[in-house]
Amino acid sequence: MQQFFGSSDNVTRGWQLGDGHFTTMHVRRGRVRLWPLHKARLSNACHRLHFPEPDWTVIEVALACLPDEGDRVARLTLLRGPGGRGYGIDGCGETVVALNMSPFPAHYAHWREQGIELGMCEGRLGSSPMLAGLKTINRLEQVLLKAELERRGLAEGVVLNEAGTVMEAVTANLFWRHGEQVFTPELATGGVHGTLRAWVMNELGERVQTVNARPEALHQADEIWLTNALMGLVPVHTFAGRPLAKAFSMTRSLQSSYEQTD
Repeated sequence: MQQFFGSSDNVTRGWQLGDGHFTTMHVRRGRVRLWPLHKARLSNACHRLHFPEPDWTVIEVALACLPDEGDRVARLTLLRGPGGRGYGIDGCGETVVALNMSPFPAHYAHWREQGIELGMCEGRLGSSPMLAGLKTINRLEQVLLKAELERRGLAEGVVLNEAGTVMEAVTANLFWRHGEQVFTPELATGGVHGTLRAWVMNELGERVQTVNARPEALHQADEIWLTNALMGLVPVHTFAGRPLAKAFSMTRSLQSSYEQTD
């Protein structure tokens, strides 16, 4: 299903220039999980990219009418409105909103229960401080990194930036625990500020530090897990060939708390 709020003829600029941003949401029993965090991320991106804010009331009415069909995926994409010339944005109209629905990936439940093996990607993310943290519709780096995962037979992989610093996984944010302290990459030059990343950081508070870390930090970790809005919290049982303890103690605790969260 695809819905456009505004004429579907007005999406050309967004598709041609990658002039848009989006969020991908887990719809459970007709309700969007973590909607306030998704809305906040979209609103922040609108501010940083100089988009007019969309009519949130119209969007929230549409989301409230989603059918109760178990687990589904909803993608909400915001595109700059028509107008302007070339790259210019003067004269662009109101933000165009597209809502797409798709089936929920069945394998994520197995990942959450059994954990996954996490590799190291050879491809690296370029520095892009103007877009750091944003989920823009230009995802070509992720397309190439996903192709690497498929070629190498990896479920997921850690991605470094051009300076050799840990950034994220290909489709998820990354956390690791050493003793009682939890770490996640600082995303000042790239990466995506995921909604479940934000939830985990709120849940753990001062126990989480954002850091610029080298891969050695992951090799010394007691526990590693991945997060995104669809996969949830996924423990890592093996990193770069090194088995990790399978108690997944902090991951299990966070999974339990998140299960109670809408």
